[in-house]
Amino acid sequence: MGSVVEPSRIYVIDDDDAARDSLSVLLESVGYAVEAFPSARSFLNRAGGLAPGCALVDIRMPEMGGLELQAALKDKGVEVPIVFVTGHADVPVAVRAMRAGAIDFVEKPFEAEVILGAVERGLARAAERQQHAASTATARARVSQLTDREREVFDQLVEGHPNKVIAANLNISPRTVEIHRSRVMDKTGARSLSDLVRISLAAGNGGK
Repeated sequence: MGSVVEPSRIYVIDDDDAARDSLSVLLESVGYAVEAFPSARSFLNRAGGLAPGCALVDIRMPEMGGLELQAALKDKGVEVPIVFVTGHADVPVAVRAMRAGAIDFVEKPFEAEVILGAVERGLARAAERQQHAASTATARARVSQLTDREREVFDQLVEGHPNKVIAANLNISPRTVEIHRSRVMDKTGARSLSDLVRISLAAGNGGK
């Protein structure tokens, strides 16, 4: 297998003690930090406070199954990549789960390489989400430093308006626009207009 992609925490959710232990031993043997849960409900109750990672979830469990867990996590706003572990009869259900955003489904019995490959894809997705969240937070923090007037100039700039148009739109002089533009570039760390547009997009809806 390739190198472990950070974050490398795996959550195993399965009501079968033997299956849960077997998966935990396999994952720990290749260096993953594993936390196991005997039910979907026990994982859901703690999901909001857990470190980013990937979840291995059995499709069929009493009280709350894998699909119900997937929906409940979405309702709570908890984003965790899910790999479903399924019996042959559950494949149509697992396909629906993938359409709802699951990373993969692995049929029982499975080879170690198959489950490890699915986990790596899940962890790669988790890392992408973390990077995106960090970029968004950074962009919003930069935009939040702007004064109200600087924010107006910022919005005009990312819409593609030249200084003279911005001046007319905001009823200020072109020289004042230049001053605010310079401050906007300095506070956001943008080196060019294209940088400014990227920051606006990263902040979401122009950072509004």
